[in-house]
Amino acid sequence: MTTSEAPTTTAPAPAPAEPQQGTRPVGTRKPRRRRWPITLGVTGVVVFCLAPFYWMVVSSLRRTADIFDKSLLPSPLSFENYEAVFDPSQGFVRSLLNSLIVSGTTTVLALLIATFTAYAMARLDFPAKRLVLTAIIATSMFPVVSIVIPLLKMFTAIDWINTYQAIIAPSMSFTLPLAVWILTAFFRQIPIELEYAAMVDGCTRGQAFRRIMLPLAAPGVFTTAIITFIAAWNEFLIALSMTNKPSMATAPVAISKFTGASEFQVPFGSQMAAGVLVTIPLVILVVVFQRRIVDGLTAGAVK
Repeated sequence: MTTSEAPTTTAPAPAPAEPQQGTRPVGTRKPRRRRWPITLGVTGVVVFCLAPFYWMVVSSLRRTADIFDKSLLPSPLSFENYEAVFDPSQGFVRSLLNSLIVSGTTTVLALLIATFTAYAMARLDFPAKRLVLTAIIATSMFPVVSIVIPLLKMFTAIDWINTYQAIIAPSMSFTLPLAVWILTAFFRQIPIELEYAAMVDGCTRGQAFRRIMLPLAAPGVFTTAIITFIAAWNEFLIALSMTNKPSMATAPVAISKFTGASEFQVPFGSQMAAGVLVTIPLVILVVVFQRRIVDGLTAGAVK
């Protein structure tokens, strides 16, 4: 006797849920009509930032007689301003060397001091630590003009006028606090367990710092070095106040003292050409290492 098997039925597949109003499926791009304000805003910022540099380049390639021409391109093209910049009487090459010495020394000293200070601020617990860090960054907020006169009087008394240290020491007053602030954020984001593991393996505290912490903090150190170098390279007021010999002038000071054909003529073309020459190394530095700079500035922002 055979039994008939009951027919099997399959439940209908559930209908796909419709996306709620105001949401879009995962993976879809934002409509182009909603992206154009962002694109327009970014384009406006880029044009606003690059327009002065573009006009400086164009003006540097004009003849002295055409310096006030408002055309977008120089016509005819002339390199007489660059020839005037490298005239030995201007002392521009020497000023570039002075800027390199001052900026390089300031960067090295600021990094050396800031690295140990930031490590201590990130790892040690002591009373009023937050207040100390706030005081460090607050010192960089004083305007440079407020410290120039006291420093000038002091450096005159110890015979430091027209020396590199008279420019380097005040420059560190605004580069060192910034370096400490940036590096402290870097060291805080590195897990302290890595140091403990290294010490368990036989490293001393100093060896753990040198072999573990410094390599991991390299992006922050690199970013801090670039920012410090740019700040010291562009410094003007301190270098102007602490030197009165042309042989000790930095590039910004030398450019401000360019002379024209007569006492009453301002050499705008030569100043523009010198400005281009001073700016190009910084632009190349930022373009080449922009990824490291962005990584360094944003590190520690997200846990």
